[in-house]
Amino acid sequence: MFRLAGKTMVVIGGSRGVGRRVAEYSARQGAQVLAVARREAALRQLAQDLPGIKVLALDATLPNAPSKVFEVLVPDILVLSGGAIPMAAPLHEQSWQDFTVNWESDVKIAFHFCKTALSRPLPAGSSVILIASSAALAGSPLTGGYAGAKRTQMLIASYSQKESDRLGLGLQFVVLAPGIMPETEFGKLAVDGYARYIGMSTKDFIRAMASPPTQSDVANAVVELAADAYQSKGKMFIVTEKGLERASLCEW
Repeated sequence: MFRLAGKTMVVIGGSRGVGRRVAEYSARQGAQVLAVARREAALRQLAQDLPGIKVLALDATLPNAPSKVFEVLVPDILVLSGGAIPMAAPLHEQSWQDFTVNWESDVKIAFHFCKTALSRPLPAGSSVILIASSAALAGSPLTGGYAGAKRTQMLIASYSQKESDRLGLGLQFVVLAPGIMPETEFGKLAVDGYARYIGMSTKDFIRAMASPPTQSDVANAVVELAADAYQSKGKMFIVTEKGLERASLCEW
């Protein structure tokens, strides 16, 4: 049985990495998927690899991006996975532009899309699944403002859930917080950077990591939550190779 049969899904940042894996898994579970990203060539490749997936080349940080996306497909499930890859360097080696790159990308995407989900609003029963990072809980001293940006994404989702409840909109906002994924472009950058920083080999650093998730782990988590979003309403989950782990209320 297809767990997402009959569902419509929009994946922001769907052309690469975790976003692409989410789009792939969700389409295979029966969802009608629209992948949104800036990279046209990567989107064309995705559409070629998985016929049936719709694609839209768009800068998701723009204020009118949500309206343009929802004109193409109104989602039952909106997955916010897009964002920038930060510079891997200590604070004193970064410029203000380096430090704020994730605020100008990841946070803007969360702000504009959650705001529009509430103000449009999306149909009752729709779900917004925001893929943040466990760095928001533990910090990330080599990636500038990344951890703070991811924490702010979590706050935006929390505020949005409270507003949906207050206004009786019937929307569900859920946050996933995966740890470093060594297989991803950003994960490799982070692993290499931290290994050099503490004087370890990359292999030793990866061996020392506790249950690092994969892109497939995150994609499976999205499918699981999307299939039963009401039970996950207003919650945050850590993602490891072992599956989903509910974060404590103080962390949320």
